[in-house]
Amino acid sequence: MAHGKETPRQKMIGMMYLVLTAMLALNVSVEVLDAFGAVDEGLIKTSKNYTEKNQVLYSDFNQQYVQNETKVKPWKDKADEVKRMSDELFEYIQELKREIIISNGQGDLKDGVITEEGEIINEELAGKDRSDASSRVLIGANMDGKAFELKDKIQEYREYLVSLVDEDDLAVIHSLEINLETNDPLPSKDGEKKVWEVKYFYHMPLAAVFPLLTKMQVDIRNSESEIVQYLYNQISAGSIPFNKLEATVIPNTSYVLQGNEYLADVFIAAVDTTAPPIVLIGKYDSTLTEEGTYEYEMVGNYDSCEVINGRGKFSSMGSGLGKQTWGGLIKLMGPDGNYITRTFKREYEVAKPNLVVSPTKMNVFYVGVENPVSISIAGVPGNKISPSITNGSIRKQRDGEYIVLPKRPGNSLISVRAEIDGVKKNMGTAQFRVRGLPDPVVKVANKKGGKIQKNVLAAQTGVFAVMENFEFDLEFKITQFTVSTTDRGGYTIDAGTKGNIFTKAQQSLIKNLRRTQRLNIEDIKAVGPDGSVRNLAPIVFEII
Repeated sequence: MAHGKETPRQKMIGMMYLVLTAMLALNVSVEVLDAFGAVDEGLIKTSKNYTEKNQVLYSDFNQQYVQNETKVKPWKDKADEVKRMSDELFEYIQELKREIIISNGQGDLKDGVITEEGEIINEELAGKDRSDASSRVLIGANMDGKAFELKDKIQEYREYLVSLVDEDDLAVIHSLEINLETNDPLPSKDGEKKVWEVKYFYHMPLAAVFPLLTKMQVDIRNSESEIVQYLYNQISAGSIPFNKLEATVIPNTSYVLQGNEYLADVFIAAVDTTAPPIVLIGKYDSTLTEEGTYEYEMVGNYDSCEVINGRGKFSSMGSGLGKQTWGGLIKLMGPDGNYITRTFKREYEVAKPNLVVSPTKMNVFYVGVENPVSISIAGVPGNKISPSITNGSIRKQRDGEYIVLPKRPGNSLISVRAEIDGVKKNMGTAQFRVRGLPDPVVKVANKKGGKIQKNVLAAQTGVFAVMENFEFDLEFKITQFTVSTTDRGGYTIDAGTKGNIFTKAQQSLIKNLRRTQRLNIEDIKAVGPDGSVRNLAPIVFEII
């Protein structure tokens, strides 16, 4: 697994991959490229070994589930979800391999690279020293290839696995984070920065890309194995030995709204329900015995709790505001006929209803976009909250999370009702400003005009509208623009187009520019996500 407990075979495969990668960087022979296939085959076998091991774990889960459905179901449900996500991510990477092969011109069954079952035959791969096919699929012409989506999927997968682990189990968390690491590399000595996708896939020859993708599949199966084993161990981890008796109090909440009821379960852990405990609520006193232990006895006025299924049922109406303290003794008859006594003490807070409505990304709403909003009321479950809005609509995404769609600039008022003890009550309102979307700025070569080298300008594909310093990731599309300049006689030459891509005529104007000559990009129109058409300010470049 991932704590350094690799088999000698796994260590050998990892070392071979590192050595071959280094040799590839030195432009060695084609035989070395072929050797990557051997590494890939070894990694594939390791992946299959993990898959078989995981199947054994899932089988063990099924057996435990049959024996004790109530106890095992929460852990089995999580393990089943891990299996679903692992298989989905594994197959996504496998599909990337097939896409690369097809892009490499070997998609037909007759080529012998992809079998009818979807398996890949390394020996039949052609052009192993080429990087164009893998770069097209994984990086893309505009840095929009599948590697960026792959990184997001790995991050989502890693975050879900880590969420299943107790925060105190640092070794397991660290192992998962190392296995599924997607951090960008550190800048080089000259300050050059690279992203994760570029580091692993940019101009990487086909022979090296496949073992790398297979290694990611191995890491997925390895992580799946580790987390499923962890979940399986939790089945018995929740069982408390009977020789360890602790007073346990489980309140429904430690924060109670005024007028609501505070509820809590009080019980001895691992208690036999055929011998219910005695739960006493009130003040108690202690006496030190000659044996060095304490004996406890209730003093003054005190109450006893009803005991159901070995658990004392305590309730108290949340009337007075502020911190409330309660406690007492819980007694259980021991094997020797004497009572085993434990003390307990708990606190809870009684407060007035407190409505919180907060926009997730900003302090205003914008027309034409989905504005995320968090709405919560202390002490009230999210499924009992019902918001409404003026000047727009609001829809629920999940408990506590909503999307607001304003209609027009001005103000919006959010009103919230909550169901408490079966009765819906008004909990308050919150007012927000509503604004229209600001205009984007026009950029070419990521510049808003100014001095530019001719070759840099000539290499650009078109004009883009960018939202600068804006909370949302929005896209404005350029629908038309005109390029103009002056010739040697002082006459204006211009060329217009629809869309945002430079036409051949416009590119010709750019190529004929001279040093100190200016190029104007004007008559720019763009359409935003709200459907409005914007006239954008022109930009001017000076050739240097």
